[in-house]
Amino acid sequence: MKEALDSYFMALRGKRVAVLGIGVSNRPLIRLLLSYGLSVVACDKTPRAELEDEVLALEATGAELRVGPDYLENLTADVVFRTPGMHPENPALVRLRQQGSRITSEMEAFFSLCPCDIIAVTGSDGKTTTTTLIAEILRQAGRTVWVGGNIGQPLLDRIPEMTASDLAVVELSSFQLMDMTHSPKVAVVTNLAPNHLDVHKDMAEYIHAKEQIYLHQRPGDRLVLNYDNEITRRFAEKAVGQVIYFSRQGQPSGGVWLEGDTIYAQGRAVMTRQDILLPGIHNVENYMAAICAVAGYASDEDIRAVARSFGGVEHRIELVRELQGVRYYNDSIASSPTRTMAGLHSFDQQVILIAGGYDKHISFAPLGPEIVQHVKRLILCGATADKIRAAVLAAPDYAPGRPELTEVQTLAEAVTEAKNAAKPGDVVLLSPACAAFDQFKNFMVRGQTFKTLVRDLKE
Repeated sequence: MKEALDSYFMALRGKRVAVLGIGVSNRPLIRLLLSYGLSVVACDKTPRAELEDEVLALEATGAELRVGPDYLENLTADVVFRTPGMHPENPALVRLRQQGSRITSEMEAFFSLCPCDIIAVTGSDGKTTTTTLIAEILRQAGRTVWVGGNIGQPLLDRIPEMTASDLAVVELSSFQLMDMTHSPKVAVVTNLAPNHLDVHKDMAEYIHAKEQIYLHQRPGDRLVLNYDNEITRRFAEKAVGQVIYFSRQGQPSGGVWLEGDTIYAQGRAVMTRQDILLPGIHNVENYMAAICAVAGYASDEDIRAVARSFGGVEHRIELVRELQGVRYYNDSIASSPTRTMAGLHSFDQQVILIAGGYDKHISFAPLGPEIVQHVKRLILCGATADKIRAAVLAAPDYAPGRPELTEVQTLAEAVTEAKNAAKPGDVVLLSPACAAFDQFKNFMVRGQTFKTLVRDLKE
C-alpha cells in the first residue's frame, strides 16, 4: 500500500507544509514529510530552550522550527496539519484558511489512505476501554489489528505495512473529529455528556464534533449507538448506514442488550456479567458496544475469551495495591463527573474518594448526590475542590459527616490522608472528575504519580 502513500506525499512537492504541534504524535508525520523531500515548518509554542533532543534532530534533518509564544505569528503555508488540541477556529487557522491554506490533520490523511476497514470509537466516557476491547477481541479472532488515534501510536507512517485484510481500530476525540471529512466503516459512540467545554464554545459544538464520526459514512457502513443516552439515540436520524443499538435498559430490535445478568445480541445469549473480569456496570456497556462493533469480524467465543481474561487498561479503575486490607484503585482517566460517577458505581461499598483537578467548566451538580450515596470520606485537592465541595453540600441527602470532607493541597497529601483514614476492607479510589492540567501534564502523569505514592506507602 506504499503506492497510495507515495502518491499523497509526492503531490505535496513544491508546497510549503506546516505541522502545528511537535508532540510525540506529530513527530512521525514530520519525519515522513521530510523523507519525501518536502519543505516542512514544524511549529510549537514550547520555547527553544525546552525542546527535546528528538525535536532538535528534526531540524538537523531539514525541518524549519518555529517555536515559542509567537510561533503562529505571520506563519505562511500551502498545507497545514492541525494538531488535535487546536480549535479549527483558532484565529491563526482562520487567517491561514483565508489566505488559501488547506487545513488537514494526520488522522484525516490516515482515513483517506488506509487500505483496510476502520473501526472508530468516540464518546464522552469509555472510549479507550471500548477501543481496547474491540482490538483484543479481533486479535483473539486471529485478525491483524492496528490500534491508534487518541490511543496507541500514530498510524499514518505504518500504512506501508498494512494489508486490505487487516483492521484498524482508532479512538477519536472531539478535537480530532471537528473538521474530519471521512468516517469509518464502523463508527461507535459510547455515550455523550457535557465535556471539554473549556475548549468547545458550547455543548452544541461538542455534539456536532462527535457527529462527524458517522456523517460521512456510506450505505453499508455501521453506526453503533447507546440507546440509553438521549443524545446518541437521536444520531440515528441522520445515519446513512446500518444502525445498531446497545442498551441495558431496553431491548432494541437487532441490537445488544442486558437482561438480568445475561448479554444478548440479536436475541442470542452471548455471555453473562460473571464472564466479565472488569468491575462495574459501565464496563458491561463497554462490552455491549464492542459486541456491536465486532459483529461479522469475530465470534461469540472470541468475545467470551477476552471477557474472562482482560484485566483492564492502565489508569481506568486499575488496582494498584492492597495494603493492610485496603485496596487502592487508580482511575485517573476520570476527567469528567460522569466518568467518576461510573467509577463509584463499580464498587458495592462506600469508598474513600480522592477528587479534584483542572476546571473544564462542567457542572458538578449531578456528581454531588452520587458522592453522598457512594463515598464515606471525600478528599479534595486541585483547582475545582471548592466547586465539588459545594455540589456535595447542596445534595438533597447530604448530612454533616456523610461523607466526611477533607481538603488538601497536593496528591501526596491526599494519599497520606486516605491511608490514615482507611480501615481493613476499605477502597481508596483516585477518580478526580476533572482534567489534570492544574498540577500535572496529563491524566497519565497524574495516575503514575498516584501509583508511585501508593506503592511507596509503608506497611
